[in-house]
Amino acid sequence: MAITLSQLNAASKGEALTMLDGLYEHSPWIAEQALAARPFRSLAQLKHAMARVVADASRDAQVALIRAHPELAGKAMLAGTLTAASANEQNRAGLTDCTPDELTKIRQLNAAYNARFGFPFVLAVRGPRGTGLNKRDILKTFERRLENHPDFELAECLRNIHRIAEIRLHDVFGDTPELGNLVWDWAERLTVHSDPGYAERGELTVTYLTDAHRACAQRLSHWMREECGFDEVAIDAVGNVVGIYHGSDPAARRLLTGSHYDTVRNGGKYDGRLGIFVPMACVRELHHQGRRLPYGFEVVGFAEEEGQRYKAVFLGSGALTGHFDMNWLEQKDADGVSMREAMEHAGLCIADIPKLRRDASKYLGFVEVHIEQGPVLNELDLPLGIVTSINGNVRYLAEIVGMASHAGTTPMDRRRDAATAAAELALYVEKRGGAVPHLVATVGMLEVPNGSINVVPGRCKFSIDIRATTNEVRDACIADVCAELARICERRGLHHKLEETIRAAAAPSAPAWQQRWERAVDALGAPLYRMPSGAGHDAMKLHEVMPQAMLFVRGENAGISHNPLESTTSDDMQLAVEAFQQLLDNLAAEMK
Repeated sequence: MAITLSQLNAASKGEALTMLDGLYEHSPWIAEQALAARPFRSLAQLKHAMARVVADASRDAQVALIRAHPELAGKAMLAGTLTAASANEQNRAGLTDCTPDELTKIRQLNAAYNARFGFPFVLAVRGPRGTGLNKRDILKTFERRLENHPDFELAECLRNIHRIAEIRLHDVFGDTPELGNLVWDWAERLTVHSDPGYAERGELTVTYLTDAHRACAQRLSHWMREECGFDEVAIDAVGNVVGIYHGSDPAARRLLTGSHYDTVRNGGKYDGRLGIFVPMACVRELHHQGRRLPYGFEVVGFAEEEGQRYKAVFLGSGALTGHFDMNWLEQKDADGVSMREAMEHAGLCIADIPKLRRDASKYLGFVEVHIEQGPVLNELDLPLGIVTSINGNVRYLAEIVGMASHAGTTPMDRRRDAATAAAELALYVEKRGGAVPHLVATVGMLEVPNGSINVVPGRCKFSIDIRATTNEVRDACIADVCAELARICERRGLHHKLEETIRAAAAPSAPAWQQRWERAVDALGAPLYRMPSGAGHDAMKLHEVMPQAMLFVRGENAGISHNPLESTTSDDMQLAVEAFQQLLDNLAAEMK
């Protein structure tokens, strides 16, 4: 019999502890301390309260919590002494039905893991969807995490313990993240389409106007029309998928939202796409309820953001802001196919591209939901983050030129080593980037052209990427890095070249729209956490013509993105949908 939050809030301490018994394996102290924060407004608030108890506990208590968990397919399972919850979870994952070879492999991994870390491997085997991981995924995760740093792995075990508790909590309350599951399933179904050369290896790659890209557009438009009930759905002249859900007055201004559906090569399932599916789920619910908002709602699946096939970036959102550069049409991909030819092959009407520019006066603003693509929310055990600003960034391609010479015969004080000069600058870039909050600076590429093991490098090519929440902080860092590069080269008798390749202004969130996201998240009982975005997003382009604000969703696996390990849970997706619904309802109330 499922319990309710009101029952938990009203129960005596003993009764409440009984209700929450078993969420954390053999560790009732977590629920006991968390209950001091009653009354809880939501399950999200209860989850966070328990996570904070663990975070505030001593390291010894945290290790003891991990050790309270059984090994996967270990002695407790074979002896039948698992708790009912653990037995159910391991059974769902197929661990109670291992072959002799699988059991041998798991035992070897358990032994190696315990020897390295001193505690058992903990994995939420019911997975991010709650339905269970397969044995292949479990073994791959086991092997990958064996390489982690001990401190990181301890934190990873705790994060998985919180996920186990989250799933058990939903079982106790009879709560199912139905809309989160819907979004999850859409994301899975869209991964069927991947570019040749990647699809065969089970990798997700969808680049601009390939067959896979066009299939994604068709699938999105079908779901918008048939599953969600949008009033108008179209694929526009650059391949954007545009769905419109009219307000009670079809002529009313619209709220614009969306994100991109293209991917990087061998990327993840949620970067961009989550920001399409979440508002689609909102429209689906509005349609099922027969509700109209006092404003229109326009959801756009942007055709391109990543710049993978052509050197154009923000091609889809740039078309809406009137910044599509027609010179891009002559760019050619690696196979010599021009963008113009690709568009014509896809049946797009190039002459209509200028018509895609939106009249900002007809829009209320732009909001975007996006997976965080970083570790912050994951480390803090927070499901959602409010974006305060999208970092402005500048990128350079640089080269230091010295003199190539024999590694054995050139004395150390006579060398003109380009690579060590670049290394010196890279260390300065790292130090300078860490000196100011919300500033990051990276040397991501280092190359010694035609380098040899026995030659002092005469040339070194490298990249510099500097980002900050304000242009002023970014530009101050740029000035210091450029000055240091000049000093290093002068001292070492070298010269350098510096080419700026990208410059994008910071895009601070519009205060009113950021506050709307904050009110929406607070209404869910979830903690408010404000953070900058270090990555670029379509919202940066829309920022040029209308107010914008973003909502981040926690990523699993330390928040890794642009990687097949990119993941989030259906529970966090559910909260994202509910936050968006709150924003829509609050906005409707404002307009009455």
